[in-house]
Amino acid sequence: MLNSLISKFDSRIEDASAHCDIPCGIYDARAVMYHAVSTLRQIDILLSLKEKGLSETAFAMQVARNTAEKEKQAELTKHEVRVIWGDFMKGDKLVKHPNAHALAHSIMVAGSACKQDLHREDGEKLVALCNEFSEMFWDMKGMKTKTAPCPYAPNVDVVIPVL
Repeated sequence: MLNSLISKFDSRIEDASAHCDIPCGIYDARAVMYHAVSTLRQIDILLSLKEKGLSETAFAMQVARNTAEKEKQAELTKHEVRVIWGDFMKGDKLVKHPNAHALAHSIMVAGSACKQDLHREDGEKLVALCNEFSEMFWDMKGMKTKTAPCPYAPNVDVVIPVL
């Protein structure tokens, strides 16, 4: 019934379209880097928990909280990359960077590895791949980049735009 009612309006509703989900054109690889570094930070926290001398209950609760956050940050990394890759990195931008698809896929795989297990190397690989992605993104925007240490743990180098 609702479908038949709505279908009567079909001819009166104009089609709307946009090149992406957010037609404002705001894309920023710094969000990718933030989430990738946050994923590595959660891995570091989890790996250090045994040294804290927590009770069994406190240890279990801390592991649960930090694991949930690690997986959330890894998924947010993947989400931000998917949006930029799918909505921004297309057309002429890919001529100069034909490896964009392979790099985005590698980030998806690395993000999943961070969610599936607890190896610092997986987090480091995610950050390194996101640094490559960030550098490529800013080049597509016509901006220079630099590598700088992030000012908080895990104190890894990140690619940022020169503003």
